[in-house]
Amino acid sequence: MASSLDAILRPRSIAVVGASRQERSIGREILHNLVEYGYSGALYPINPNASSIHSIKSYPSLLAVPDAVDLAVIVVPRAAVAGVVDDAVAKGVRGLVVITAGFKEVGEEGGREERALRDKVRVAGIRMVGPNCMGVVNTDPQIRMNATFAATSPRAGSVGFMSQSGALGEVILARAQEIGLGVAYFVSMGNKADISGNDLIEAWEDDPRVNVILMYLESFGNPARFAAITRRVTRKKPILAVKSGTTAAGARAAFSHTGALAGAEVAVESLFEQCGVLRVGSMSEMFTLATAFAHERLPAGNRVAILTNAGGPAIMATDACVTLGLDVVELPAATQAALRRVLPAEASVRNPVDMIASADASRYAAALGILKSEPQVDGLLVLFVSPIMINAVEVARAIIAAAKEARQPLLTCFMGKEQGQQGIEELRDAGVPVYPFPEEAARALAGLERYRRIRERPEGTLPSFKVERTRAETALRGAAAAGRGDLAPEEVGDLLAAYGLPLAPQRIVGSPQEAVAAAQALGFPVVVKALAATLVHKTERGAVRLDLRTGEEVAEACRAMQQALGATPFRYQVQKMVRGGKETILGVARDPKFGSLLMFGLGGIFVEVLKDVIFRVLPITDVEAREMVRGIRGHALLAGVRGDTPVDEEFLVEALLRLGQLATDFPEIEQIDINPLIVSGRREASFVVDARVRLAPSAAAAAGGARPLGARRAGGAAGPAGL
Repeated sequence: MASSLDAILRPRSIAVVGASRQERSIGREILHNLVEYGYSGALYPINPNASSIHSIKSYPSLLAVPDAVDLAVIVVPRAAVAGVVDDAVAKGVRGLVVITAGFKEVGEEGGREERALRDKVRVAGIRMVGPNCMGVVNTDPQIRMNATFAATSPRAGSVGFMSQSGALGEVILARAQEIGLGVAYFVSMGNKADISGNDLIEAWEDDPRVNVILMYLESFGNPARFAAITRRVTRKKPILAVKSGTTAAGARAAFSHTGALAGAEVAVESLFEQCGVLRVGSMSEMFTLATAFAHERLPAGNRVAILTNAGGPAIMATDACVTLGLDVVELPAATQAALRRVLPAEASVRNPVDMIASADASRYAAALGILKSEPQVDGLLVLFVSPIMINAVEVARAIIAAAKEARQPLLTCFMGKEQGQQGIEELRDAGVPVYPFPEEAARALAGLERYRRIRERPEGTLPSFKVERTRAETALRGAAAAGRGDLAPEEVGDLLAAYGLPLAPQRIVGSPQEAVAAAQALGFPVVVKALAATLVHKTERGAVRLDLRTGEEVAEACRAMQQALGATPFRYQVQKMVRGGKETILGVARDPKFGSLLMFGLGGIFVEVLKDVIFRVLPITDVEAREMVRGIRGHALLAGVRGDTPVDEEFLVEALLRLGQLATDFPEIEQIDINPLIVSGRREASFVVDARVRLAPSAAAAAGGARPLGARRAGGAAGPAGL
């Protein structure tokens, strides 16, 4: 299927602009790699000072090439790049790889030049990788293109690898070669002025040569587009990502618990989780998982059998499996009996199956023949420590034969490199994942199981609730028109009520006498709180009194607050006492790059002490809302423990979806903190008890007519650049 990136990934002809005869120059190495790797198309070195380079006729410029050029690889000084791009436009070149550095990564002047390049190629309909990149590889035997200056020539395989770092490119290709991981494509994206990670994911989405997509990222350009693409692609093939670089949460933290806990790192983690992208903590872990994903089928579940010839590695593998959520199941009695018939009496057959050190290829074959047929085993870890008296190559061949017939993923660990190296090479050549340590094999199998759950997760829907939008707009407009960033309590109440988030019955008054009257009207018991813009943590300031049962107690509480707060002006919030239930927190914090983040967790003092919260990037589906509720560590407290009544989970899910709709409808809202939302076993007994809302600084401009409240920003939260 034709793609806008064909000129980059599958060019029929390549010109290397800046090709050179000079040893160890980038211009020479790129041309050399193209020749040595066996590029199948036409090559055109471009250098005005040479008639031929690498025994290939050279041309003084792109315009002098007599034939069509699909791809131009540009390796000239920064000052000359713009002129080369002009020639490329005039020549009708369809793709550019700009190796040259010195653009936005060095300062504003370089940034201006880079934006000018981007605008020029986009107007001409040309796609561009870079600038400041290492190049592009396609190992397809019909193409065989290594347009990089890397020292390593990658072996062909099924991995699509993109890296934002050119410096890591050589390390990536060398490590892949070392562990036998084959590459379908490698793209060093550089500054991502035009072609982004999003473009590459889409290009590889339906490419049959790509089984797994690997990403090294340092920044996001358009998270919304990334989310839309990866939600779709991860249901077809896995995406593994290493994301480096984080930013501080900033000054917003002081306003709310949600703002204090939200940050760019939280946003990245949440986005990956929602989209099914497997985030890994290091390049090492990425290679560990990629080795399995490149070759193995997914398990049907998390039940694992371990086959070994040594007890120590089996214990290591068992510990790692259990830690990673895999179940090292005890084998059925019939299976154990079958194993006893083919193994020595000293062997252990419960799981791990320890065949002892004398196990040779025939015993591995016999045991694997039994284990791969066991329906209660979803994955196999095969460990081999190479004793001097056992032929490691024959063991490897027995494992390979079993792997070809197994319905489960089969991963191996060969320990003892001197005796086992040839066996390791045969396993790699046969596409059987092999690792030096048991923990790595367990981690890879856990990664396969994690991705299985992602693939099977329901997609969910984005429900839309009937709300009183005009009432919400009025509340927001009142604060914005007055130049207030923080909504007054009455405005907060109207805003939440407009979106169906039930507040506990309350009155806001200005004097102790009015507070007593309000309490009598609401009915005892009540809660009295002091309201002032400077009061964030009311309990510590003596600004909250609970379970007041008489008018005298209300009056006494008001006097105590006056004494505690001194000259601070405040009003009284008299609220019906909500009994029972569990305290939860719901919140929204807006990130300048990722948009609004929705938070859920245990509320009250728990959020400060335990920080047991979970975030998602809006909008969220009903499935994701339920995952939020069930995903906190303290979910058991909500589900009911030791006979306690479980809370109304459906109410919590709906509350999260309603709050998410509110934040999506009004991007002017910077933060919302609902703490606590007391939820009981019955919806009608669950109420918001305290809430705060803050508008973004630009909201006042919206109130003045620059943009209506609730209007969507063009392009969403992020700019036009890609991932």
